[in-house]
Amino acid sequence: MKKLVLTLLTATILVATAASASAQSKSASVDMKKLFNGYWKFKQSQTILDDRKNSLRKEIKEMSDGADKAQAQYKQLLEQANDQAISADEREKRKQAAADAGKDLNSRKVAIEQFQRQAESGLGELSQRLSGNILTEIQKAVADKAKAGGYTTVVNSAASEIVVYTDASTDLTDAVLKQLNAGAPIDVSKPATVTPPAAK
Repeated sequence: MKKLVLTLLTATILVATAASASAQSKSASVDMKKLFNGYWKFKQSQTILDDRKNSLRKEIKEMSDGADKAQAQYKQLLEQANDQAISADEREKRKQAAADAGKDLNSRKVAIEQFQRQAESGLGELSQRLSGNILTEIQKAVADKAKAGGYTTVVNSAASEIVVYTDASTDLTDAVLKQLNAGAPIDVSKPATVTPPAAK
């Protein structure tokens, strides 16, 4: 009997503690996708990435044009090396020139492929770095807004598989976005769209 009373008392204390903790916790939500797409620094990062892509495309085109000229020269030297109208010594010289041009052409092709791989890798790293910086700033702004409002938990309402129900009155998205875009140097009325990176 004494054991039963002790068990019931313990259970009552646990329920009361859980109820008290539940009463003290306050949850809110934000739409991380909306925050990410609406933040002026995201639009700025897209411009940076687009400028870099255009610059790299220009460089690749110049390299490809050079390779095309080298290809034409190589073909011409091959034809001349097989021209029976010229002397055997001259044909031999043309064959050697064609061989040298072939090596140059192969080197150009390898250089273009290597440059393209490095360009893609560099763009990927730049995109991740810019997105990561933006995400860090958004997370800090959400945390600041949550602390100011007395919220202990903020969930991502854009992750529908995690959130079953969200009270719209506890959504901090617009308030955080307004804070993030205060004094933005660019027009944010038409935000670009992208899926934000996963939070670390």
